[in-house]
Amino acid sequence: MADYDYDLFVIGAGSGGVRASRVAAAHGAKVAVAEEYRVGGTCVIRGCVPKKLLVYGAHFAEDLKDARRFGWNVPDCGFDWTVLRDNVLAEVDRLNKAYISTLDSHGVEIIHERATVSGPNEVTLASGRTISAGKILIATGARPAIPHCPGHEHGITSNEVFHLDALPRRVLIAGAGYIANEFAGIFNEFGSKVTLINRTDVILRGYDEQIRDRLLQISMTKGIDFRFHAEFRGIEKQADGSLRVSMTNHEDLEVDCVLFATGRIPNTDNLGLKEAGVELDAKGAVVVGADNQSSVASIYAVGDVTNRVQLTPVAIREGQAFADSVFGGKPTIVDYGCIPSAVFSHPPMAGVGLTESQAKQKYGSVRVYTSDFRAMKNVLANRNERALYKMVCTADTGKVLGLHMIGPDAPEILQAAAVAVKAGLTKADFDQTVALHPSMAEELVLMK
Repeated sequence: MADYDYDLFVIGAGSGGVRASRVAAAHGAKVAVAEEYRVGGTCVIRGCVPKKLLVYGAHFAEDLKDARRFGWNVPDCGFDWTVLRDNVLAEVDRLNKAYISTLDSHGVEIIHERATVSGPNEVTLASGRTISAGKILIATGARPAIPHCPGHEHGITSNEVFHLDALPRRVLIAGAGYIANEFAGIFNEFGSKVTLINRTDVILRGYDEQIRDRLLQISMTKGIDFRFHAEFRGIEKQADGSLRVSMTNHEDLEVDCVLFATGRIPNTDNLGLKEAGVELDAKGAVVVGADNQSSVASIYAVGDVTNRVQLTPVAIREGQAFADSVFGGKPTIVDYGCIPSAVFSHPPMAGVGLTESQAKQKYGSVRVYTSDFRAMKNVLANRNERALYKMVCTADTGKVLGLHMIGPDAPEILQAAAVAVKAGLTKADFDQTVALHPSMAEELVLMK
């Protein structure tokens, strides 16, 4: 048997890489992980965790106004971006240290350098040191895509948005996916004038059409401006520091910040993967099988770098499955069916299973049940914003194929309901469950 420096060498200490490292080590493997930036990856350092904290902060804008209708004598309140920013970054620092501690406690060696693949069983560190490993795991994630237009260097991405020196008065957000819509809601609640531009007239492609249309309607009511069929012509920095943005099909726009949220690219550039014989797809993602193995038998990949399902819990599942299969003697395949997801917009969206359109394409005839209502809190707050819950079922058996919703706390409600959808329960099973009253969640068992 070949003698290697490590049984497993992981490149990238994000959600998938950290899980794979510590589980493999728990199975008895000698493990090292290389991370050139900070342990924790996109989700913890510059993604869902700090983003969700900003979402919480943004919600206070409406909550403070609504409180007056509930009898609280709330004065006009000012918002200090730097206080929230610094507190969020401090929490990121805490989590970074916690992830390092977790790896240390499992005996995983952390190498704070960039590592590249230099052979089927070899990596080379930025310092020039070469290391051999029985297995190599690529868990380098993805990075924001930046449009190629004149002046693109004046824009920022979701990587930099958490470090802004000041809250921009006018923000242009490019894109219409979950990152774009989440930050549109955040900045709008903080008082910025938000304009969102997109190459098509569809937001949140892949989500149920009725739900995403409701978000568009609510967002426009809240004052967010949408410019569709718009592509960048250029971004020009003015003498006063503002940015003049020219685009197709629309007039020029002057803003203080341009945020690119136009997709993400797998981090495989200059990693030595092609040279080692690892197959990459047209987008640069590592091509893997159901067992997370690449075209090179000793090299595996998990998480966003494989461009399968770009969600943190999926990367974690893949990392766990890899470690259990390769080092734990427990062959495990990740089930990608019925994965719940959420958009932390204002209000938030959540969904699991097939959309109505997808269900019709697959089954032909389906039955759709909905509940369109105002949350009790919104009624007393004199807020006209309406929630929408939607259940898609087979026409014959009533099996729930998909559940989609938009409204307060939708992600929290959907997580439990997703268990029922994953389990293959029917509309009748929901109907037979007594409603928990008064709650928004009770609408799940009252839909007509």
